[in-house]
Amino acid sequence: MIRDLLGKAVSMGLGFAVVSKEQAEKFVDELVKKGELNKAESEQFVDDLVRKGQEAQSTLEEKVRGYMRQALHEMNLTTKDDYVRLTQRIGELERRVAELEGRQPDAGQTLPPASS
Repeated sequence: MIRDLLGKAVSMGLGFAVVSKEQAEKFVDELVKKGELNKAESEQFVDDLVRKGQEAQSTLEEKVRGYMRQALHEMNLTTKDDYVRLTQRIGELERRVAELEGRQPDAGQTLPPASS
């Protein structure tokens, strides 16, 4: 019976929506009041519902991250790491050019730091 209810809850989207224990307990209390679940099973059901919700949320977050990485890769955008590495390289090259020209490097010529 618990597996059937859990399956229904997840398939209805509650796996994504019911992540907090308080929300799960409220949902389960309603099931107990309706007689669809007995009190003894309710605690286990809450734990299962919360766990399934967290698993579903983690899976969704990973998929979204993957889609975002792929989209950013396809757009051929510079990453923050690339920007920082290039900024450091430019600063080093400016320092070396100034050294070869026999002058002090101009501190104002480097690129601004990457913003988060």
